[in-house]
Amino acid sequence: MGETVRWLTPEEQRAWRGFVRLHERLGGRLGRMLQSESKVSPADFAVLVNLTDVPEGRQRYQDLARALEWEKSRMSHHIARMAGRGLVVREECAEDARGAFVVITDAGRAAIEAAAPRHVEAVRELFMDHVTPAELRVVAEISERVISKLDEDLA
Repeated sequence: MGETVRWLTPEEQRAWRGFVRLHERLGGRLGRMLQSESKVSPADFAVLVNLTDVPEGRQRYQDLARALEWEKSRMSHHIARMAGRGLVVREECAEDARGAFVVITDAGRAAIEAAAPRHVEAVRELFMDHVTPAELRVVAEISERVISKLDEDLA
């Protein structure tokens, strides 16, 4: 407890608070748009995007939870709700009796295919149209570097 706190400088605080506000406001706006126009929650969208990004549209529960940074209980409850709506199914793992897969259904694919065009349009309207290509490269580099460090810390 005797460590000295490295308080943020005014410049660091401005950048950090701006980043947090940007993240919160973009997430809120995109989430409301998804929910109202596509009837897909931001959490549903995140699950479906992850499942469409992997072969066969299936992923182990633990890997999906890790990718989304979700606790086991949140993952279990949310997947149960999505399964109840027919967006995903739970598949037992033959190699590991304790493991299971989350698998996207045809209804889940239809939901993401319907939501994705409007989502990408909103991403362009709310973010991409307001940054230059050079700024976009910097955002990508910063994001990749910080994510890499977070992944290292997790391992």
